Amino acid sequence: MKRLLYGIVMLCFMDLFIQLPVMGPFAKSLGAGSFIIGLAVGLYSLTNMFGNIAAGYWIDRYGARNILLLGFVLTAVVMMLYPLVSQPWHLIIVRFVHGLTGGLLVPSAFTLISHFASTQQPGRAMALSGAAVGAAAIVGPTVAGITKAKLGLPPLFWGTATLLMLGGLLVGVTIPASQAKRITRRLQLSRSVEGLGAMLRKGPVLQSYIGAFSLMFAMGALTYALPLKADELGFPAQASGLMLSTFGIVAIVVFVMPSNRWFDRLSSLLLMFSGGTVIMLALLLLSFFHQQAAMFAVMAFYGLGFSLLFPSLNSLLVKNVSEEFKGRAFGLFYAFFSLGVVAGSSGIGALTADYDIALRIASGFILLAGSVVALLKYAEFKGKERKTA
Repeated sequence: MKRLLYGIVMLCFMDLFIQLPVMGPFAKSLGAGSFIIGLAVGLYSLTNMFGNIAAGYWIDRYGARNILLLGFVLTAVVMMLYPLVSQPWHLIIVRFVHGLTGGLLVPSAFTLISHFASTQQPGRAMALSGAAVGAAAIVGPTVAGITKAKLGLPPLFWGTATLLMLGGLLVGVTIPASQAKRITRRLQLSRSVEGLGAMLRKGPVLQSYIGAFSLMFAMGALTYALPLKADELGFPAQASGLMLSTFGIVAIVVFVMPSNRWFDRLSSLLLMFSGGTVIMLALLLLSFFHQQAAMFAVMAFYGLGFSLLFPSLNSLLVKNVSEEFKGRAFGLFYAFFSLGVVAGSSGIGALTADYDIALRIASGFILLAGSVVALLKYAEFKGKERKTA
């Protein structure tokens, strides 16, 4: 069952990665100006955040399996609207709705994985989930590029819709409703165990959310700055894409190696700090290097940091959130993911057009976020010390 769920995670992220490289050119082909093109690209992530939050509440009420099934069906329907778009404002409307429906997918899939994962190996389960995300990040843009070049955009959108429908069929047939629907028990537990506010006040949960936002802030800054830098330095057109693929490949290798058992044997917080430090250094080094080979090496180093950080953040959440709140916990977690992407790309883009300064700002932000997490951990430690005194 877990292997099937990893495949479903890959399908969820294929929705994102297939449309990423084609949406800007698609908006431009409709006659959109630079502002509308940017809005069309970024609006998905913005409304995806609200979809994530809504999904979290619905998952805890109706079950992750049901919300995942709904998300697949609705998102497939939205994908079939893209070939009908003929005006820039039509595209904005479709992107707005697409972000909302797509936001139902990822929290549902990760909530299901957390339910089926062994209580002794949540870190390993999240590492393998990360491998599925990485595979989607590599396969999705490649499929999009080839399909667009050979068949055009409408077949790409129809094909993606078909893929999502197949994902919904897979969920409906293979995951029994009885394993995902515990409404009465959950409502009873939610009155007696702990409130959502208490969950959010937990140190490890806050640390996980800060880490999620920081990781995707760095990713947003990287996807903004790296193509600009590669273009300015006169690298081949495919260089920035290959660099991003390099980090993805390294992360996947670490995720699937037997060493992924580290994520259950070592402290999640220790791995989180280690991954954050590697990413901080990688962004800083990338801002100083201008040779293609050196930049490829730094992106491989970045992949190592990502592979340490992503599973440890998810594992920290799984270990510190009770069963009846996991939907809301993952919904908020991936809302911070979406917010981080928007802040990292659009926010830094608004601050500076210098790609090296953008990378250094992102590196400094990771350092700041790590300091906040360390202070939270220190405050938690002193609180426990006072209680035992």
